[in-house]
Amino acid sequence: MKTDLTDTTASKINKALVLGRRAIGTPAVGMVLTLVIVTDEENAYDALKAASDAAHEHPSRTLVVIKRVSRSPRDRTRSRLDAEVRLGADAGTGETIVLRLYGDVVDHAQSVVLPLLLPDAPVVVWWPVNAPLDPARDPLGALAQRRVTDTYACEEPIRELAARADAYAPGDTDLSWTRITPWRSMLAAALDQVDCEVQSVEVEGEEFNPSCELLAMWLADRLDVPVQRTVSGGPGLTAVRMDTDCGPVVLDRADGSLANLSIQGQPSRAVALKRRETAELIAEELRRLDPDDTYASALRYGVDRLNESAKGDRVGEGDALAVAAPVGTVAKAPAKDAAREKTPVRKAAAK
Repeated sequence: MKTDLTDTTASKINKALVLGRRAIGTPAVGMVLTLVIVTDEENAYDALKAASDAAHEHPSRTLVVIKRVSRSPRDRTRSRLDAEVRLGADAGTGETIVLRLYGDVVDHAQSVVLPLLLPDAPVVVWWPVNAPLDPARDPLGALAQRRVTDTYACEEPIRELAARADAYAPGDTDLSWTRITPWRSMLAAALDQVDCEVQSVEVEGEEFNPSCELLAMWLADRLDVPVQRTVSGGPGLTAVRMDTDCGPVVLDRADGSLANLSIQGQPSRAVALKRRETAELIAEELRRLDPDDTYASALRYGVDRLNESAKGDRVGEGDALAVAAPVGTVAKAPAKDAAREKTPVRKAAAK
């Protein structure tokens, strides 16, 4: 069931929700959270499709906030709210409200969203694109327990990571971090199989891919060893090589789907490590609503520390390193007992 409301108010939208639930015979509200998607018209369809797929696992009320740009000065002075209310088969397992804001109300989106939040239910805000530099201080972000961004969608993702670290607040997370959950899980499991000390690590992947930088920072933070970031043609992350005192541990994924895990003294094995869709990433983030301390620790390690160390290591080394095209190298103290002391303890490699 779909209801279109033009030049409406939050009160009329709530009434349309009640009438719609009665019309389709489901007056009870069985949703577990409110997901607020802040996007533009261009990306609204893909974001809503991903949220609808994730709602099969997390029934929720989805509010899509689209801030429309007024073309003329006269239009910019006129505040208007249009809404599209979807229930039943048109909304999957939850409720969907598409809000289009015009004029001055664009700067006060929180006043529209607040009356539409589910009572006594958590709130998650997701910016698929154009996320604020400080999500926790954003008026909409301030309403949420969790704030989800995606630095991969930014023009300068590496610089964006540094800004995220400066503005981090408990509850912030990023889909670039979510993308490396299988990698972190597999690497932690590989270290559990050996009784060795990690001496150095190399992370290989696409240039300007924030997931590669986050994985490098996570390994440097958790293992306290030198981590080198090198560039490949992708797709995404392609390999992690860990040198230990009892031989190399290599996780290599050349095709973006199937990886090969090699541990010294053990037969190589193929492991599924496919690149996941946005719906799977959002569903994973909605499984937890508490602060992600592991993400915070890796983010605060700092991409600048990787880059600054890399520049220092390249001084005076000629063209040899230019061929390898390293993005970052960590110069740190000798490794500790990484497998025993530094391996994440949370399920699925700290995720």
